[in-house]
Amino acid sequence: MFEVYTDGASTGDPGRAGAGIVIRRDGKIERFSIPLGEMDTHAAEFTAVIKALELCKERGAQTISLRSDSQTVVAAIEKEYIHKPAYKPLLQTILTMADEFPLFFVKWIPSKQNKADQEAKNAVRANP
Repeated sequence: MFEVYTDGASTGDPGRAGAGIVIRRDGKIERFSIPLGEMDTHAAEFTAVIKALELCKERGAQTISLRSDSQTVVAAIEKEYIHKPAYKPLLQTILTMADEFPLFFVKWIPSKQNKADQEAKNAVRANP
């Protein structure tokens, strides 16, 4: 099973943004800080999930337990709906990608438990 933590961060609305991802599997931990250019925090949170699913697919994941501190992202994935039109394509990408895995779970966690927080901050700073 892949235990995946995602976090998105942005310096403004929009501002310099980044995705943080931590993947735990088979006793190994991989950390990723991915600069995302300019976007708002919610877009960064959704994009972090997309990047995480891409990484999991590359690694042959079958079961994914995704954890995020974004209530917006977790609720959107669970309900398969988001009201704001700007995020609908991002959500649709996530739902399509999630269907490619035999088992996919998503869970909200408090910010202090999100192991990807520091990676997201690092990614914001890594933007040119």
